[in-house]
Amino acid sequence: MTRLLMLAVKTRFKHSFVFSEAQGVLREAIKEQGISKRALTDIKFKGGQLLVNGEEETVRKVLTRGDVVEIIFPAEVRSEGLIPVHKQLDIVYEDEHLLVINKPSDLPSIPSRDHPLDSLANRVAGYFEAENIETTVHMVTRLDRETSGLVLLAKHRHAHHLLSEQMREGQITKSYRAIVEGELPAIEGIIEAPIGRVNTSIIERCIDPSGKYAKTGYRSIEQWAVQGRVHHLVNVTLYTGRTHQIRVHMASIGCPLAGDDLYGGHMEYMGRQALHAARLELTHPFGKHPLTFESRLPDDFLLLLERR
Repeated sequence: MTRLLMLAVKTRFKHSFVFSEAQGVLREAIKEQGISKRALTDIKFKGGQLLVNGEEETVRKVLTRGDVVEIIFPAEVRSEGLIPVHKQLDIVYEDEHLLVINKPSDLPSIPSRDHPLDSLANRVAGYFEAENIETTVHMVTRLDRETSGLVLLAKHRHAHHLLSEQMREGQITKSYRAIVEGELPAIEGIIEAPIGRVNTSIIERCIDPSGKYAKTGYRSIEQWAVQGRVHHLVNVTLYTGRTHQIRVHMASIGCPLAGDDLYGGHMEYMGRQALHAARLELTHPFGKHPLTFESRLPDDFLLLLERR
């Protein structure tokens, strides 16, 4: 998809609407637009504006039908700890509110002690700086460092709030492709098992009756064997979003991801966990139209598939 062109000037996000009721108060009209209390506080005290028919007003302003309300959000300042890095991004979609990026494997979503600079967030900060987009990084979905595929970001705080609400209400669908080892108990199924942290590790997770509820759906697309070891290419749908959820759930039914040695997978043919965020479905938070994005299988998946 051709990326929409961005204005090469620093801009602040503005949201306008026409009041349609006979009468009302600006505060309630703003609430109906889905603007959070935190955002309204920032508008009031951090340089934003509330305009009615071009005139600045307070939230107590009485509105009548046909009034044009314009909400100007304050400029967003990037954290000093998030250092811009100017490296290439594979941008799948962009408009004034959203950014969808195809993340390569071996790139963390956010900076860490081991990767303080080259993360997806650092690269997005560098892109915003280069394009003179006056905002910070709002990551709506994240992927493990080794997991490749689609990541959704918001380009301002209000869009982040609305997309986070969609996430909480299960209105954003994330589908993955994985290569797993072993005989699946069925061609398709649902795994519902709580996940908790392994007591002796800060990284590893496990099935734990006292853990958090987790639900994963899977469906086998193709089956083949490599040197006597059964492999499946599976489509996986997340219904919850626990750390390492797909990896733990698939390992729990005896089918760890290829390349995932933490949970029992083998690394002869895959140098990282074979997990790819392949499809993303959501409703545009402002246009209200459905959006669907897809990402092709990466090269290391294709190499393992060629061993069929």
